[in-house]
Amino acid sequence: MNERATPQADAAAGTAVGGVFDSDAREQHARVSSEVQLCFEESGSHSDPLVLLITGLGLDLCWWRDLFFARLASRGFHVVRFDNRDVGRSTHFRGPGVSALQFLRRTAKPTYTIADMADDAAGLIEHLAPDGAAHVVGASMGSFIAQEIAIRHAERVRSLVSIMGRPGDKRTGRVARSMLPEFLRVTPADPGRAVEHLVKNFRRIGSIHRTADDDEDVRIAMRRSMARELGDGTGPGRQLAAILAERDRTSDLRRLEVPTTVIHGLRDRVILPSGGRATADAIPKAHLVEVPGMGHDLPRWVSPLVLGAIERTAARAD
Repeated sequence: MNERATPQADAAAGTAVGGVFDSDAREQHARVSSEVQLCFEESGSHSDPLVLLITGLGLDLCWWRDLFFARLASRGFHVVRFDNRDVGRSTHFRGPGVSALQFLRRTAKPTYTIADMADDAAGLIEHLAPDGAAHVVGASMGSFIAQEIAIRHAERVRSLVSIMGRPGDKRTGRVARSMLPEFLRVTPADPGRAVEHLVKNFRRIGSIHRTADDDEDVRIAMRRSMARELGDGTGPGRQLAAILAERDRTSDLRRLEVPTTVIHGLRDRVILPSGGRATADAIPKAHLVEVPGMGHDLPRWVSPLVLGAIERTAARAD
């Protein structure tokens, strides 16, 4: 099933969510393997269905905005956000990242794989629900991880929402040539300049109708991320190497039996919309939602659509 969403329809779906406020969530840690410990936060009742939120390249749990986090919990879910390995307060690794030449040639020797990161997340689900499963939601790199969890740990996944993703077939969902410079820009060392650098980056890669509030959300998340980062800044390079070594999941996705929604912005030039279409085509009975004006970001006006999609997809699993 394929549909197109509009900003007007999103506004009608509910109050725009996406702002940041001081969360009461407490950071916790879970040992998910012999070498990885993940830092996570949770909101909502433990008796409610578990939703695991997985974020993208180089981003920690702060990038799932506090109000989005709380609003999802208010819909009757036990919501968990976490730091992937190599960012924030989860386990950091050593090893090479990606040079500019390797990025352009799409070749790099990964320290670990997307599948390894999926195993981490599955371990967190097991920690949180030893005898249960989760509704898994991933954005950008997080969608690759989410797909791998559904493939490798089907018993741990009740439903899947893949946002800004692709199946890894090397043909669909590639980065537009116009966006290549975004991956080669050097982030300033000065914290204040680094924050504004990222604000400008989101304006270039992001959606139409981004507002000053969306820019301020980026500033707040970036400042919080920098304050809690325990690594030396090289982790995102290793995550990028894992992305460049991404495998083709198409044949495995065809065997999934989990309720799935695929969300993709028609303005996305970091992962072209063909990636969302190919993902939805591969997964049986997947629901594809294409969003005009949405780029490679989750601005406030997109949040009601995502919240609704998570809730509806979870309902299909019941």
